[in-house]
Amino acid sequence: MDKIIGLGNALVDVLATFESDEVLTEVGLPRGSMTLIDKNKLHIIDEYFKGMKVHMATGGSSGNAIGALARLGAFTGFVGKVGNDAYGEFLKKSLKCRGTEAKLLVSPSLPTGVASTFISQDGERTFATYLGAAATLKAEELSLDMFKGYTYLFVEGYLVQDHNMILRAIELAKEAGLQVCLDMASYNVVNEDRDFFSMLMNKYVDIVFANEDEARSFVGKEPEEALKELAGVCSIAVVKLGARGSLVRKGSEVLKVDALPVRKVIDTTGAGDYFAAGFLYGLTCGYPLEKCGRIASLLSSKVIQVVGAELSPARWRTIRQNIENL
Repeated sequence: MDKIIGLGNALVDVLATFESDEVLTEVGLPRGSMTLIDKNKLHIIDEYFKGMKVHMATGGSSGNAIGALARLGAFTGFVGKVGNDAYGEFLKKSLKCRGTEAKLLVSPSLPTGVASTFISQDGERTFATYLGAAATLKAEELSLDMFKGYTYLFVEGYLVQDHNMILRAIELAKEAGLQVCLDMASYNVVNEDRDFFSMLMNKYVDIVFANEDEARSFVGKEPEEALKELAGVCSIAVVKLGARGSLVRKGSEVLKVDALPVRKVIDTTGAGDYFAAGFLYGLTCGYPLEKCGRIASLLSSKVIQVVGAELSPARWRTIRQNIENL
């Protein structure tokens, strides 16, 4: 089986469900977005979380995807940076428990990053992310040895805040013979750095994942046309359509994959990450694109029925059995 290594912001997710979206207006967060915040804003947001029923889990887009892949039995690794604190230890132990090769650097001065996650009543999630140590992972700290022995590098689009670092990682991965998989992360991230995303797509990316908002932000077209343009510059393009399923294109092969029905959407945190994990797992197993898409839909349908991006061991056993029958 092929091996996958993730590069991402090493974060702890702190999640709470709110009765009203008014709280988002009060703290100045666009609904459904990911907004980077400083320490002062984090302290303000912490006040809103006090007294709430809070769930804590390993986070970060790449971390979620790699975690799901590990639970499926894939060979995984993860590169990131944490603080010398309890949250950092929590992340290290979580990766080790999943069997993921942790390549975590440690900041001596900054705390581990935190993603404060506001869950709306319809399951939509809005992130306020304090990157902390995660943002200090630098190009010069990366090495070729980190990527040797892997087949795929999974990169989250949130990393574009440091052009030099993400470029260095991708160049090292290419030198080591890896294929590069990019998740575009969030429509506002794409809007703010469209030219850089375009350069990455045209020069380095082999597989791209985007939801319809991200695809629209990047290409300026509706999903079907956006898919065509994305597939024109990389090997495989996937555009996610939420409850309407997804579109997959490789060369002239175009597929529409249905979403799986769910009783109730509890929290969409990790939906895109689990989708990518399912799709990439299928690729590592050598499955046809259609089955890769079905596995992706299966995983995303399961994670949106729980709070956070963690599933119980029993759910994972069921998922692994279901994959065999897809």
